[in-house]
Amino acid sequence: MQWYLVALLLTFLTSSQGILTTLSQSNGKYLYDYATVPFLAEVFKLVLSSLLFWRECQISPSTRMTTEWKSVRLYVVPSIIYLIHNNVQFATLTYLDTSTYQIMGNLKIVTTGILFRLFLRRRLSNLQWMAIILLAVGTTTSQVKGCGEASCDSLFSAPIQGYMLGAVSACLSALAGVYTEFLMKKNNDSLYWQNVQLYTFGSIFNMARLVLDDYRGGYENGSWWQRLFNGYSITTWMVVLNLGSTGLLVSWLMKYADNIVKVYATSMAMLLTMVWSVYLFSFKPTLQLFLGIIICMMSLHMYFAPPNMLLDLPPQVRAAPESLKEVTFERRADS
Repeated sequence: MQWYLVALLLTFLTSSQGILTTLSQSNGKYLYDYATVPFLAEVFKLVLSSLLFWRECQISPSTRMTTEWKSVRLYVVPSIIYLIHNNVQFATLTYLDTSTYQIMGNLKIVTTGILFRLFLRRRLSNLQWMAIILLAVGTTTSQVKGCGEASCDSLFSAPIQGYMLGAVSACLSALAGVYTEFLMKKNNDSLYWQNVQLYTFGSIFNMARLVLDDYRGGYENGSWWQRLFNGYSITTWMVVLNLGSTGLLVSWLMKYADNIVKVYATSMAMLLTMVWSVYLFSFKPTLQLFLGIIICMMSLHMYFAPPNMLLDLPPQVRAAPESLKEVTFERRADS
């Protein structure tokens, strides 16, 4: 499968996540425990990856898999990074409003490029760096509201701690992605075996979060497994399947493409979500949205298009060989 088809599918599924999550609400409230959704998504990815890995072993008994603990233990690191990232997110939202937080989140586009270069030693051309910065500018432009609104006034009025935590959150998100790509490409193990390891730890950490939430709440609503499916509807299950499917697509891109492709796919998904919201939720399109889409499309073209499509070079004309001129030398005799 070509990477651009996977990226296109990831864009479509990611853009529908927010819409499905909104549709899963009832009168603006969740009837289910939303913390159970990531857990079930991790379990879905683990079960599906296990089945695909079993099938691969049946077809090819020589399937590559590394079982040494020193290799397996590396797969716990992304779960730890995401756990820290989630806590930093909550801390950031105590200082920043939602609009400012979303704009600060666009820093992960640039930090992904920086970590991509530092840790994976992947060289990017100057044109590609310009494209990445343009992508961050485009997504930010689409999110900025009119400066006559109160949200615009609050953009630069938050405490300095909020901006620092927002930057840390962006770095953690980029670090998790870059480290996952490192894991996927460090050997020739089966993608499904790598997913089994990754999602096993993901399921454990998400279950630990549910247990911790119960402990903090004094088990007021009972244990998490007793209310695991309470309030679930067809739309809620679609959210779980969507979240799980996007995770599997991301791991495929980490194995066979790279983080920059994933960043472009998720950024374009955010813009597509805004466009869909115009038709589904009577969202009013703004000039900033149109400008952001144009800038992001320019960035997409700059990063992935071949150089000969970006530079209007004049056709090379071969110079005609100069005609050889006969030169006559006269030898003078010394007198």
